[in-house]
Amino acid sequence: MNHVGASEIDFVSAFILGLIQGVTEFLPVSSSGHLVLVQRWLGIRGDAPAVLLFDVLTHVGTLGAVFIVFWRSFFRFAAALARETEGSRRAKQTAWRVLLLALLACVPTGIIGLGLQKRFESAFDSPLAAGMGLLITGCVLFATGRIRRPRRGWRRFGIWRAVIVGIAQGIAIWPGISRSGSTIATAMFLGLKRRWSAEFSFLIAVPPIMGGALRKALDIWDLPGTVRTDVPLGPIALGTAVAFLVGIGALLLLLRLVVRDKLHLFAYYCWALAILVLIQARA
Repeated sequence: MNHVGASEIDFVSAFILGLIQGVTEFLPVSSSGHLVLVQRWLGIRGDAPAVLLFDVLTHVGTLGAVFIVFWRSFFRFAAALARETEGSRRAKQTAWRVLLLALLACVPTGIIGLGLQKRFESAFDSPLAAGMGLLITGCVLFATGRIRRPRRGWRRFGIWRAVIVGIAQGIAIWPGISRSGSTIATAMFLGLKRRWSAEFSFLIAVPPIMGGALRKALDIWDLPGTVRTDVPLGPIALGTAVAFLVGIGALLLLLRLVVRDKLHLFAYYCWALAILVLIQARA
């Protein structure tokens, strides 16, 4: 299939990619794996200027969905951090502890992302890599249905546990490995309560999403000015809006399924898609 040029991204492909980004960024089925496959099937070059800009803005859209869904939690968290003279001492200690754990979790994510960036980027051209990643994601999700109900709170969720969750987030840069699935599952394996596992997963997702969007924005800035201006802004705006709106629904659905201990059900989808991808890759 011939690759389309940067100016050939139309409203239909932008809608499809925005829909996939919004759904798969939060549901534990790997947004990167799906986008790699769909871009390949649509014949879109991942390094095209329009695609780079599309990736930046759709990630901003899904980040907006995180703030919409978790705004109450973020507000309470910020208020607890800012409180100095009123409220319980224990609440303030917990808020600062969560912030410290989140920052520590982002350290291995950044190290892995920067240290293995070239190797991971080369994997984005390989459906085989995405298929293997989806198989791994399915196994991780399936295992969540076999663990006992997590009961650990923040006071017993130590530094090394946060670092392990951060390592899982860093590994999830590989196409086909779900970031949300890996981090939520890892936190649950380490005993953190389900709802808090999901909230911690998306708290530590904010810096990597912002960092990835900034890096791609710098890639766009390095392009010649004539190339930067030759991008279809209408389709890109549509895809961003779709990713934002669909992302809100997907995130609310994920939270409900996590609390009800249904995360393992996504394993069957990941395995089915992985088998399809691997068969096609070998054809």
